[in-house]
Amino acid sequence: MSISLCAIVPSHNHHKHIRPVIDALRKENLGIYIIDDGSDETTRQALLDLHNPSEDIIVHRHEQNRGKGFAVIKGFKLAFSDGYSHALQIDADGQHDLTQLPELLKAATHNPSALISGEPIYDETIPTSRKIARWITHVWVWIETLSTGISDSMCGYRVYPLVSALEVVHEETVGQFMDFDTEIMVRMSWRGAPIQMIPIKVTYPSDNISNFQLLADNWRITKMHTRLVFAMLVRLPQVYRNRPRRRPDAKHWADLNERGVSWGVKAVFGTYKLLGRNACWILLQPILLYFFVTGRHQRTASFQYWNRIWTETGKAGKPGYLIVWRHYRSFGRMALEKLAAWLGDIGVEELVADNLDELDSVASGDKGVIVFSSHLGNIEVSRALARKRGANRVTVFAHTRNAMRFNRILAKYNPLSAIDIMEVEDITPATIIELQDRLDRGDWIVIAGDRIPITGEKRLTEVKFLGDQAPFSQGPVLIASLLKCPVYVMNCVREEKGFRVFFEKIAEEITLPRRGRDEAIQGFVTQYARILEDLCKKYPDQWYNLYDFWRAADK
Repeated sequence: MSISLCAIVPSHNHHKHIRPVIDALRKENLGIYIIDDGSDETTRQALLDLHNPSEDIIVHRHEQNRGKGFAVIKGFKLAFSDGYSHALQIDADGQHDLTQLPELLKAATHNPSALISGEPIYDETIPTSRKIARWITHVWVWIETLSTGISDSMCGYRVYPLVSALEVVHEETVGQFMDFDTEIMVRMSWRGAPIQMIPIKVTYPSDNISNFQLLADNWRITKMHTRLVFAMLVRLPQVYRNRPRRRPDAKHWADLNERGVSWGVKAVFGTYKLLGRNACWILLQPILLYFFVTGRHQRTASFQYWNRIWTETGKAGKPGYLIVWRHYRSFGRMALEKLAAWLGDIGVEELVADNLDELDSVASGDKGVIVFSSHLGNIEVSRALARKRGANRVTVFAHTRNAMRFNRILAKYNPLSAIDIMEVEDITPATIIELQDRLDRGDWIVIAGDRIPITGEKRLTEVKFLGDQAPFSQGPVLIASLLKCPVYVMNCVREEKGFRVFFEKIAEEITLPRRGRDEAIQGFVTQYARILEDLCKKYPDQWYNLYDFWRAADK
């Protein structure tokens, strides 16, 4: 199905940051409707200067301020009458990450019936009051939709299918002010419109002007939630039937966002610092229970994993919910121990290794190495303790912003924890050059070998892992073959009285011959998978790849 896209930019006294927004929209060849919602004279003139019908930039003005919702709805009507099927809504104040614009448009093209919405990742510029208010609305929306599938209903960066949106506008009550974004999203989901959330960065410019009217808009939002709750009760079967799923078609690990928000992480950090590890562990229990109950994909993946462990280790029967709950609690304990390690609450004396001398020798040497890690155990503990043993320069590949966010928060509590993290979505020649520079100065390059790249060419090798063929990325092996350095596998697992590090060299240097190259790659991948499989069987509750690892190649 082909779609025709335009953009709607509502503005009330916002003009300082609008030009980069317009430039980004024009770069995507979008028709643009700027709705001047009763702005002052300075903004009116600045917006009028952008009016250029020959370039498909239309400025429509309301002489009086009618509200954000009214402005966006006017944009819907203008766009639909001009033949557009979909409209991107974006704020004029420069809050939204324009680099994510192609991603939203691509999602709308692939899923034209869906409401595509940004899922904000806020930086430190967000006001605390705004953060709290947003969270309250999130909770109400989860109640109103009987689902946590709408992770943020207040983001004004989204793509609407215009027919579905206008049906709601014409047939139902929808707020005309700051209550608009949430109400139209909830009501569209009730009618069965799929909801797709895409993570985006959001910042608040220092010279940003807020149009939020504290008393009036809070009262409007209160009335909106009251309307929605009573309307939900009346149409309960329909709401339940159409409740939004959280990425129902996800197969790749990156589609299953590691759920949680920065304020939640900060709350755990703050509790840890204030009350200690034991109190923090108690605090984590209801949080883990919430994710256990609502995390259908992760729960199903855990069951599948445990079924394989049961079969491979010859256990009778089948794993039940208690073993999966134990898996979740093990994950929570791992996260807490990660924090404890970097805050200095896990000592070197708690670390045991059969070849600790070799670990010390490599850590204190001036030669860089590549370390294949995994999502088994707690690599953070071994990284933190390795630093104490002399490995002061560590570069870690991270495929998501979640890891970046966690480490930024952690660095505020312990600056020494600020390990250099490279956020990598695809390997390029520039990446290899950068890694070579780091190796030359003695860095450890740590790469997880049990996850598949998010984008780019996915070079995979399937090897037998826990009883079935599973896809492993060739990336770590290919990178190591280009960098010509020693390669180790390292895992750190929890034992009854501390932590055990498995540190094993798999090659002084990986060389891939021209003939038999694929077979050589498969040999190294198989070697890595065997090490991981043996540890999974011995420490089964400490592998935390909570997605369908064996089907990941289908993505």
